[in-house]
Amino acid sequence: MARTEAVLENVHRRIADHPEIVGDAGELARIIRQEAGVISDGDVLELLRRLRNDSAGIGALEPLLLIDGVTDIVVNAPNQVFFDRGAGLEESDAMFADRAAIRQLASRLAVACGRRLDDAQPYVDGRLARDDGSIIRVHAVLSPPAQDSPCLSLRVLRPAQTTLTELIHRGTVTPGIAELLREIIRERRSFLVVGGTGSGKTTMLSALLAEVDHRERIVCIEDTAELRPPHPHVLNLVARACNIEGSGEITMADLLRQALRMRPDRIVVGEIRGPEVVDLLAALNTGHNGGAGTIHANSLAEVPARLEALAALGGLDRAALHSQLAAAVDVVIVMKREADGTRQVHQIGTLEGVPVAAHVTWEAGRPAP
Repeated sequence: MARTEAVLENVHRRIADHPEIVGDAGELARIIRQEAGVISDGDVLELLRRLRNDSAGIGALEPLLLIDGVTDIVVNAPNQVFFDRGAGLEESDAMFADRAAIRQLASRLAVACGRRLDDAQPYVDGRLARDDGSIIRVHAVLSPPAQDSPCLSLRVLRPAQTTLTELIHRGTVTPGIAELLREIIRERRSFLVVGGTGSGKTTMLSALLAEVDHRERIVCIEDTAELRPPHPHVLNLVARACNIEGSGEITMADLLRQALRMRPDRIVVGEIRGPEVVDLLAALNTGHNGGAGTIHANSLAEVPARLEALAALGGLDRAALHSQLAAAVDVVIVMKREADGTRQVHQIGTLEGVPVAAHVTWEAGRPAP
């Protein structure tokens, strides 16, 4: 192990001196053999793989992305690496040589995301696009402020392309509820999909958008590009954070205003988490029926209070929010992740009256209405 790390360190030094060789696998293999002396072809391939992961992938964490269904990878310390594939956190065999190795990987990922991570800016949040179409949401905190070791949190986001038929096979919805959801789409009802983190909100939203008439134009607005419904006319607009100099930011609210001028049949907000809720409600109340969005809320009853908090960020008071909400949103679909990792439609309901009150029309365990 120590010899392998020494060989890698020497190769990295030579790459730093001659960066043009980083894409030349033959030259890298020659350098590895030169540094290692006697080494098998298999070990050369393994070192080449590690060099690739260190330069373009996520280093020692790269093998965890091959685990089926992995959604999160977290690093608490050099020998404390965990992953989540839907059944809670599991400890992995991956490890780092020391705390400096974690910091080095976190700093490289930050640069790849167009951010900086150093003692002056000891935490970072960014997005990293991969060749397979997935996106990794990167968050890192250095020590200090992290008490013992730099911490790294990766959320793996894969394009949501599921259909309602597939969700029936998975047990997420029953055939009866699936037909009810199709009716909501056919009747151009505006709806929200709500639930906790990892409950399947985006997957459900994508499946519902796949049911939209193919003659309609859907404009999807997201913070991170996840919605890829199997529909022939979907346009994706993605928000952008400011750069290192503090300029160039494009907010969700900015994109919503642009979407209104793009002849949308349906406006969809991938995740409502800020003042853009004001623009969305205004859009839904100006003739854009059938719009949709997702928000974080654990139950139907929590939705009004959650939207009040978001609307306050956009300068909309409680009375105005409830008036807009009652007219704009027809249906709320609540997703829930069970203890075994399965995701299900938990509730379907409405928001009625001023002030708005949540009414459950169907809940898991009952027959479809």
